[in-house]
Amino acid sequence: ERRARLLEGARRVTWIPSVGLNRLSGMLANRPDWCLSRQRYWGTPITVLHCVACDKPLLDARVLEAIERRLAQEGIDRWFTATAEEILPEGCPTCHGKPLRKETDILDVWFDSGVSHEAVLKSRAELRWPADLYLEGSDQHRGWFQVSLMTSVALSGHPPYRQVLTHGFVMDGQGRKMSKSLGNVVAPQDVMQRYGADILRLWVASCDYGEDVRISEEILAQVAESYRKIRNTLRYLLANLYDFTPTRDQVERGTLPELDRWALHRTQALLETVTRGNEAFQFHEVSRAIYQFCVLDLSAFYLDALKDRLYTESPAGVKRRCAQTVLYAILHALVRVLAPVLVVTTEEVWEAMRHAGWVSEPSIHLSTWPSALEVTVDASHAQRWTTFLSLRETVMKALEEQRIRGAIGSPLEARVTLLVNEGSLQRLCQTHRDTLAEAFVVSEVEVQSSGAKGDVSPQSVPGLVGISVERAPGGKCQRCWRHLPSVGAD
Repeated sequence: ERRARLLEGARRVTWIPSVGLNRLSGMLANRPDWCLSRQRYWGTPITVLHCVACDKPLLDARVLEAIERRLAQEGIDRWFTATAEEILPEGCPTCHGKPLRKETDILDVWFDSGVSHEAVLKSRAELRWPADLYLEGSDQHRGWFQVSLMTSVALSGHPPYRQVLTHGFVMDGQGRKMSKSLGNVVAPQDVMQRYGADILRLWVASCDYGEDVRISEEILAQVAESYRKIRNTLRYLLANLYDFTPTRDQVERGTLPELDRWALHRTQALLETVTRGNEAFQFHEVSRAIYQFCVLDLSAFYLDALKDRLYTESPAGVKRRCAQTVLYAILHALVRVLAPVLVVTTEEVWEAMRHAGWVSEPSIHLSTWPSALEVTVDASHAQRWTTFLSLRETVMKALEEQRIRGAIGSPLEARVTLLVNEGSLQRLCQTHRDTLAEAFVVSEVEVQSSGAKGDVSPQSVPGLVGISVERAPGGKCQRCWRHLPSVGAD
C-alpha cells in the first residue's frame, strides 16, 4: 500500500524530461525497505534516549518534544557534548530512573536532504510548500528526488514538488569525463576570464541538458560567434534609432507597410515561442529561436531590405519612420527576452535606451517580460508571406546564378520578371510589386503571364513557371544605388 501511494504521488508530478517518471517509478517498484539508521560517528544524530533500568528507548511524545526544545535552543551539537541526564533531567517517565544513555546511531545522510522540504519550505515565511521545482542531476532519481518523495508522502500524503527537472553532466569535447589526469578540465572561471560571463551563460542556455553536454575550445568559439551575431544585431538596431523619439515619431501600426507588418508578426511569433520555451524549461529551444530570428529574419532579410528606406529617405519621412517604429518594437522585445541569458550585454543596451529616454527602469532586470505586440494580421497575410518568402528563396538563387555569370553585380542592378501561369498568384504579385522589389533588394519587379522562357524554372511555388533576371534599365542613383529610367531626368 505504501509503495502504491509513492507511485501515485510520482505520477502527479511533471517530470522534465518525461523519462524521469519511468526511471523513478522503476526504482520505487523494486527498492527494498529503507533502514534509516547508520553506525557512524558523524552526521545527524538519532535523538533518542534509552532508560538503562527499563532497557527501552524513551519514545513518549512529551519526552521527544522536550529533547527537541532543548536542542532547538542550544544547537544540535549539544547532543554530543551534554550528558543524557543534562538533556533530560527529569529521567525516565516510566520508572523515574536517572541512569539514561544516548542513542549512538545517526540518520542516513539521505534522510537529511530528504526532509529539506519539511525543514526549509515549511519553516520560512517567504517560501511555500510544495516547491515549484526540484532541480538536480540525473543521478538524483536514486537519491534526493526519491527520498524527498518518500518522506513527503509519509508525512503529508503528497509529493514535495510540482515539477522535477534533471540534467546530464558536463563532458569534454570528445564526450569524456573531465579529470586532472587527462588535462581536459574546463573551469568556468577560465571561460569567464577569456570570453566573459555572457558567453558562458549562452553556452549553458544553448545546451540540451536532457543528455550529457560537451564543452571545449571549439564549442566555445562557436558560441562566441553566435554571441557576436546577436550583439551586432542589437548594435544595428540601436544605431538606426539614433534620431528616433517614440512619443513623437512612432507610426500607427495599422498604417505600416506590408514588409513592416510581417516583421512585427515574426517578432510576435518569437515572443510566443520564447515564452513557451522558458515556461517548459526548454532553454536550448529558446536560444535557437532567438539566434535564428536575429540571423535569418533580421540580418539576412528584413534589415537588409530596410537599408534603402533607412539610409536614403528623408530623415523624418513616413517611410523611414515606419521602419524605425518596427525596429524600436523589435529592440524593446528582443533585449528583454535575452536578459535572462545575456545579463551584461542587455544591461549595456538598456543603459543606452535609458540614456535616450526610451525606458525608465534603472536596470533591465527590473523591467517586465514583453507583452503582446500591437500587430494584427489575418490568415491571408500569413498565407501571402508564405508565398512571398518562397518566391524570395527562388529569386535569390536566380540572382546568384546571374551574378556568377557576370550578367549583374549587385542585386540592385537587376530587374526580376516573374513568369506566372495562375491568375490569383499573378494578381497577388502584381498588387505587391513594390513590396517584392524591396524584399528581393532589386531595382524592379515585373509580372508577366507565362509565355517567354525564364532563366530559372522553379519547382517550389505553384503557379510560378519561370524567373527572368536582366540588368535594370536606366542609370544608377548615387543615393539609393537602384537603377531607374528616371535617373538624370532632373
